Amino acid sequence: MKKTELLIKSREAMMSAVQLFNNPQITFKSETFITLAIIAWTYLLHAFYANEGIDYRYFHNKGKKKVYDKTKHGAYKHWELERCLDCQDSPIDSITASNLKFLIGIRHEIEHQMTKKIDASISAKLQACSINYNFYIKKLFGNVFGVDQELGLAIQFSPIEAEQKEQLFRNEKLSNNIKNFITEFEDSLSEDELGNTHYAYRVVFARVDGKRVNSTTDQVITFVRADSPQAQGLNAAYTLIKETEKKKYLSKDVVKLMKEKGYTWFNTGDMTAFWKNELKSREKYGIYITKNQWMWYENWLPVVEKHCQEKELQRHEEAKITYTPSEIVDIMKKKGYSRFNVWWFNQIWKNELGIKKESTEYGCPLKYGHFGWYESIIPLIEDYCKKNTGRLK
Repeated sequence: MKKTELLIKSREAMMSAVQLFNNPQITFKSETFITLAIIAWTYLLHAFYANEGIDYRYFHNKGKKKVYDKTKHGAYKHWELERCLDCQDSPIDSITASNLKFLIGIRHEIEHQMTKKIDASISAKLQACSINYNFYIKKLFGNVFGVDQELGLAIQFSPIEAEQKEQLFRNEKLSNNIKNFITEFEDSLSEDELGNTHYAYRVVFARVDGKRVNSTTDQVITFVRADSPQAQGLNAAYTLIKETEKKKYLSKDVVKLMKEKGYTWFNTGDMTAFWKNELKSREKYGIYITKNQWMWYENWLPVVEKHCQEKELQRHEEAKITYTPSEIVDIMKKKGYSRFNVWWFNQIWKNELGIKKESTEYGCPLKYGHFGWYESIIPLIEDYCKKNTGRLK
């Protein structure tokens, strides 16, 4: 019953946040959205932890006894949103968590003083927060709890502006404390985190070719090529766009390029195994151009070439003659050390020689998790056996 009540209140808080933001008569938009959205996410995670049987109440130990922290009126103190996100059992991915921690930081700033208009500077973060919420409530509790049917979750009346630090500092409408927080927070994120749609959801315009414009259109924005005659003497009625298109490669083209660089063994199967098993994703390196046709961006080439270089070194290492522990035991027994066995071998390389398999000149990893020893280990083993002849012969 408690979990259901938490989910209901969570959904209502998020729907209220979006409705208020989209209300043209409300001027206190971002501040209200953030406050309600944080409540929505907090209740959502409380419901999740309750469902998983995880205690999300604060407590301290008094001897061996667990004593729960309470308010002055006797209510339990439950985790706030940031503590929920930091829990090792949190179901929220790191980029979504960064988005929420960004909003938590903004809320801390607006708690202490009145803010000037900040909607334009953080609208992308609010849009991402809304989409992320709808995704996770459905993922954790089922599609029936989604809010995308009640609301489009598009904060469509917010202005869409470039969120660049230089422009941010020139924006006199934004309070200095908000500027400083945004800059410091985003300086701590990687480029991939900043560009991820779970952190900030941005919208761009794309040209649509057509002969006629719908008669019900209220406003038409004309996009012209940068090198066209119309671009000369352009005034404020037009938007100038310089078209760019990323170069793309088919998988067979990438394989051909790698073969030309000398990696003749490389094929599409190797490439697929690389991104699936090691990278776990290829999202930022290409795009589907049709339902079934994937093409690679140019930034994929140095990544796959580095992979080929590492595999080439590994292939050279594996090509060297290697010995298994049993083969080394046979060699020692032929030299007269009849009591020598695999146990002794493991004791010597681990404890006597202190060899670390992950970084050693005496062997290399092989396929299927096996390890091969080079011939250079044999003199060291034999030297130990000579010093312990009485125990091993």
